[in-house]
Amino acid sequence: MSRPGARAPGEGPADSTRLGHLLGPHGVQGGVKLYVLGDPAQVMALTRVYVTGRGWLRLRRTDALAPGVVLHLAGFATREDAEAVRGAEVYAADAELPALEEGSYYYHDLRGLPLVAPDGEVLGEVRDVFDGGHQDLLVVTHPGGEAFLPLQAPYVLIENAEGRPVRVRLAEDAPEGLLGDPEESGLGAGEAAPEREA
Repeated sequence: MSRPGARAPGEGPADSTRLGHLLGPHGVQGGVKLYVLGDPAQVMALTRVYVTGRGWLRLRRTDALAPGVVLHLAGFATREDAEAVRGAEVYAADAELPALEEGSYYYHDLRGLPLVAPDGEVLGEVRDVFDGGHQDLLVVTHPGGEAFLPLQAPYVLIENAEGRPVRVRLAEDAPEGLLGDPEESGLGAGEAAPEREA
């Protein structure tokens, strides 16, 4: 599955997906290396990106450079221009990301999905996906507040219908307490989660 783009909190624009971060200059004509979180081919299909501290910038061209991509950004003509954005995060508008193969999804596709218990009881809603460093985390709102759940087995499973994610289910063997203390959070009485409409 292709899953680029956990958001770094508070840095990218709304309705965007993080692509990676800028490593520094490539060459002397303003090219800048992008460490890509997902498939570099998806970045190469874009015509603009959002760079923290600079805003939306047009892509003049992109070049493959394992393991990432070299971005040639409008207005960047020198090595110094590229050096000035070293470490900046790069985002794409969700609506501008290329279509994926059936069964694959972007992290932004998980926003708004219900989080359900193994028995189908609604526990909360996925608000976002957060880059936790070593692993991506689901940001889940629930009656007791907010929780961060590792986005991997054995914690959660992504359920699909017609090739799209429709809910996030806690795994049967997920550790207890992922959402906090059930007595304090108000969790317990719920209803079966509906599938999100396509």
